Amino acid sequence: MQDVVLIEEINAGDKVIGVATLNSEKSLNALSLAMAEKLLPQLQQWANDDRVVCVWLQGAGEKAFCAGGDIVAMYKAMQAEPGKLVSEVENFFTQEYQLDYAIQTFPKPLICWADGIVMGGGMGLMNGASHRVATDRSLLAMPEVTIGLYPDVGATYFLNRMPEGCGLFLGMTGATMNANDALFLNLADHYLGHQHKQDLLENLQQLEWGNTGALNKEKVTDLLNQMAADDITAMPAPQVEPMHAHIKSLTSGNDCADIVENIVADDTDDKWLSKARKNLANGCPMTAHIVWNQLQQGRDLSLPDCFRLELTLSCNCAVRGDFAEGIRALLIDKDKQPKWQHSSAAEVSAEDVDAFFIPPWGDRTHPLADLENVLNK
Repeated sequence: MQDVVLIEEINAGDKVIGVATLNSEKSLNALSLAMAEKLLPQLQQWANDDRVVCVWLQGAGEKAFCAGGDIVAMYKAMQAEPGKLVSEVENFFTQEYQLDYAIQTFPKPLICWADGIVMGGGMGLMNGASHRVATDRSLLAMPEVTIGLYPDVGATYFLNRMPEGCGLFLGMTGATMNANDALFLNLADHYLGHQHKQDLLENLQQLEWGNTGALNKEKVTDLLNQMAADDITAMPAPQVEPMHAHIKSLTSGNDCADIVENIVADDTDDKWLSKARKNLANGCPMTAHIVWNQLQQGRDLSLPDCFRLELTLSCNCAVRGDFAEGIRALLIDKDKQPKWQHSSAAEVSAEDVDAFFIPPWGDRTHPLADLENVLNK
């Protein structure tokens, strides 16, 4: 049986660089519980190892960094006990969010080589890195509207910090983004042609590393800026920025159902917008409401509290939502004909939405109560 995460340490003078590779090419490196359970303690070890000056995170193969979470495994667990919060679901999301938060707060440079497909759970891994490198082959999205989930993995935090209207639009529609878009939306920090991966690794090995994480982050930033300035690889054409004023117009308003109607009824002749509209029109009506309320409630939340909110939402999506039906239609039966609980966003009641925001833990302590200390365990 192959290792789900390959761990390596490469020399960097008298120091080392930790290299972690998500190793499931067949699933486009979809993040599994086993991956999270291996990667999190490795990051904890590297964070406290003075020999390690930098961490490099990548996906195996040429197609994807990480195309999402391993939702098929969760589907099987949900089907075995419908209507119940099964441990497989709670454990997966708990481990995933702990991993995401560990990356967000890692004290040393952590470079995510976000080449190829980066979706869902992959966005959570990428977003927390101190140095997020997109390439000419990067294809990013939070496509949860197609499976009856919602943008999680810290999206409550990062969608709220995009240019006005963009976070709501992208969360509702699951629209795809390229490297140019990612830079505009603050989802990536640097752009390099995919062919420069080995050059970057070799240059990192030759850096004169300092004695603090902050100094070394500056050194990595300077290196990446220098390499980007010398790179002549053409950047893909922007899709989001030219439409920003229109997106702001479509998403302005105080009612979720009205905004959904604005987007779906829009007839602007643009291929990217057209695909986004179609995603929303065919997607889960409840997802749109969750995104709307999630971004409203999350606007002033700390990063740890965003993850705590998301664990509540994710578990409730599995118990009372359309999550299982969305997975069935897309990945199990593959008929792409999900039977959502509501026929439209206008049909969803406030009471239905509110139920998703009620923590399902009962008398138990919140599973992420101690999230702030995840790197010290």
